[in-house]
Parts: sequence; structure tokens; C-alpha cells
Amino acid sequence: MDVMALIGIGLLTGVTTVLFGFGGGFVAVPVVVWADAALGADAMRVATATSALVMVVNAGFATAVTPRRVLVALRGSGALLLLLAAGAAAGALATRVAPPALARWAFIAYVTLTIVDLLLRPGFLRPRTRIEAPTDAPRPLPAVFGAPVGAVAAFLGVGGSVLTVPAMRRAGHTMHVATALANPLTLAIALPAAMISLGGYALPAGADAQVHLVGLVDPGAAAALLLGALPVIALLRRRPPRIPDRIYAWSYIGLLAVVAVAMLPAG
Repeated sequence: MDVMALIGIGLLTGVTTVLFGFGGGFVAVPVVVWADAALGADAMRVATATSALVMVVNAGFATAVTPRRVLVALRGSGALLLLLAAGAAAGALATRVAPPALARWAFIAYVTLTIVDLLLRPGFLRPRTRIEAPTDAPRPLPAVFGAPVGAVAAFLGVGGSVLTVPAMRRAGHTMHVATALANPLTLAIALPAAMISLGGYALPAGADAQVHLVGLVDPGAAAALLLGALPVIALLRRRPPRIPDRIYAWSYIGLLAVVAVAMLPAG
């Protein structure tokens, strides 16, 4: 029953990968925490590591099927991608030594603060229009943005889209473009994080015999999530839904709120 539930959630990760650029991270983390509850406090470590692997595949596939005319907006962003990867490696290493409870509450706090920022600070719900700024083209993200975003994203297992999508939105991109560009940026973060998470590491002390891990990754949970996600990504990339920009932005905030509530400890 857990496998079927994970495949069903995988369908949702496919939707969030295409529509919101999440790569599955924000959905995968709370789901794997639930699926691997037998690990106790260490479930959060396993969830962030498993999320990184899921995001590598989802974000890589979503990037491969994204139109080249959209990806060209990242031209000249090599330094940004390298710094995202370097920060992600540091964040993934930090998950090995940080208390699991710290990662969980940092995840909740981070998402909550992001929601507040998107609601209160101008530029996300209603970006500048060409009438308001007729000579301004969308601006590239600064390279210095890379290392801290990569570190935070890998530590929390979220892929970085919750930082990169609002930043690109405020830089002048529509939600459709900002979420599409989040996938290659997520790939730059998730790849080094997944490699470190798959590396040699002792099983968590509280591991249940029924949870089989490779490094810190739960390959069974990752496979079930991907089985549900990949067909949805292929379908939605071929036939993307037409969503008004403002409704798109509100939906993004609403999904963040649902994920934050889902991560609150039961009882």
C-alpha cells in the first residue's frame, strides 16, 4: 500500500516539476518522512537524500524536454551553475552532521518565511509590466546568488526552486518561464547532493530492518516516486496547461503552504 501511495504522490511530483519547477523536492521530503517513519528522527536525513535523487531525474528530464527558446535565458550563467553545485555539495555534507530535528524545523521555517516574503514584498504576485518598465528586459540572476542557494537547498532537500523562482519572477520573467528555468538550476543543485548522499555512509542508528538504504537514499521510495512522475512530466511538457499568470503565482504560494503544514510533527 505504501508503494501505491508513493506512486500516486509521484504523479503530484511530476505536476509540481513542470508547473512550479520544484523537481519533486518539496513534495518528496514530507512523503519520504512519512514512508520511512520507522527510522525515527533519521527519517528527515533519508528524506532529503532521497529527494535529491528524485530531483536529479525529474529536473534532468524536464530540462531535456524544455524548448530551447526558453533555456536560452540561462546563457552566460555558467558561474551561477558552478556555485550552485558547490553550495549544494556543502549543504549535502552538512546534513550528515546536523541534528535531524534541526533540518525538519529549518524546512518549516524556511517555507513559512518564503510565503510571508512572497505575500508582502512586491514583485512576485504582480511583477513589473512592460508599460511600467518599457526598456527593462528580464535580468539574469547574479552568480553570487549560487553558493548560499545551493547550500540551503541541498540541506533541506528542496532543490532551490523556492529561491530561484521568486528571484527570476522579480527579475521580470513570467511564471511559465521562471518555473521552467528552475529545473536546470535544480539539476545543478541536486546532482552533487545526490552523489554525496549515495556515497558510503553507515545506516542510521535507529534504522528499521524493513528500510533498505543506499548511502542515505531510500531507492525503493525514489523508484516509486519516479514511476509516477516521469510520464506526467512528458505529458505536461508536450501539452502545458494555460494558466493565467496571477492565478499561477497564487497557486505557487498555496502549494508552499500545504507543504509547510504537512511537515509539522503529528500530535
